[in-house]
Amino acid sequence: MSINILAGAIFIAVFGIVILVHELGHFLVGRFFKVEIEEFGIGLPPKMFSLFRWKETEFTINWLPIGGFNRFKGENNPEAEGGLAAASPGVRLAVLFAGAIMNLLMGILVYTIIFSKTGIPNFDIVQIYEVTPGSPAAEAGFHVDDIILKINDEAFNSEPKMRAIIVDNMDKEISFTLQRGEEIIETSAVPLSSRNAEEGAMGFIPSYGSEKSSSFLTTLSYGTQTTFLHAQEILLMPARMLRGSLSPEEGRFIGFRGIYNIFQQTVDADVESREEESSPSAGTPAPPPTYYTLNLIASLTITLGVFNLLPFPALDGGRIFFIIPELLFKKRVPAEFENVVHGVGMMLLLGFMLYINVMDFVNPVDILIP
Repeated sequence: MSINILAGAIFIAVFGIVILVHELGHFLVGRFFKVEIEEFGIGLPPKMFSLFRWKETEFTINWLPIGGFNRFKGENNPEAEGGLAAASPGVRLAVLFAGAIMNLLMGILVYTIIFSKTGIPNFDIVQIYEVTPGSPAAEAGFHVDDIILKINDEAFNSEPKMRAIIVDNMDKEISFTLQRGEEIIETSAVPLSSRNAEEGAMGFIPSYGSEKSSSFLTTLSYGTQTTFLHAQEILLMPARMLRGSLSPEEGRFIGFRGIYNIFQQTVDADVESREEESSPSAGTPAPPPTYYTLNLIASLTITLGVFNLLPFPALDGGRIFFIIPELLFKKRVPAEFENVVHGVGMMLLLGFMLYINVMDFVNPVDILIP
């Protein structure tokens, strides 16, 4: 199977599973509170065929193989007995929060798997994961597993800070202080703006420091911490862009084409890593292609969970926002007004999605490598 076909298959499968997990959260909590669900669809309409019916729910397979959906009874009609809109505020909140919570739980699971294989992360250490032959980093003598202590005699303890320093010094000579075992190495390199984003200005892939742990609870704890740190970074992204610590290109929204491009590049990186590990000189069998791809899966599911909780009409967060007055003042916002707001919000959201998907073709996204 070619890399392009493999990337396409992974893209469809992962994107579909992440959305399906989200919808499964809504379904399970809705059923727990006895909210009637008329249809649970795998894939998006139009309907291909019906699988079976369980109680009042019809389970269907649909033609578009991305994600799934729930069709709740009376989702926008408080008069429909047994429907979602007729349920108590607490039940509606639980159902609406469930999708995002399932995405975050999936993020915790994926990060736990990653840390069980790569070790417990130390985010205060920036370590070199891979060096491209013939790149400025290779010519400067960078080695895999070197730790970057200083750039231009400036100490730092995060990958974003390191990237910012390199971007600010493009096409200028930069001094690096590296730690290799017990040895401290001073070297210099010039990040080149002439190299494309996939090659990287310096030509190396950074990672965090790590140490092995045999305890499942330890890896689970770090998986949980990393998931919530990732969610926090997404929420703080607009503020970082306003402060100038994050470029508009790094903080841009991407659509299906952009996500696919990143998947293709991560699959390429996984395959190249496997080929290097399985080469005769390596002397070891190839590992499964997990590191880059699993990181991207975690990023995608966490982003979907956080994005859906934003207080924008038509999103879960927008619907949650309309429940708050009901909880505080015991008076419900008129259903007609809420439905109009969500309808307008949905049109704006579809327009925004169309815009970012068009921009993916006009200005394709690339993985930014130092």
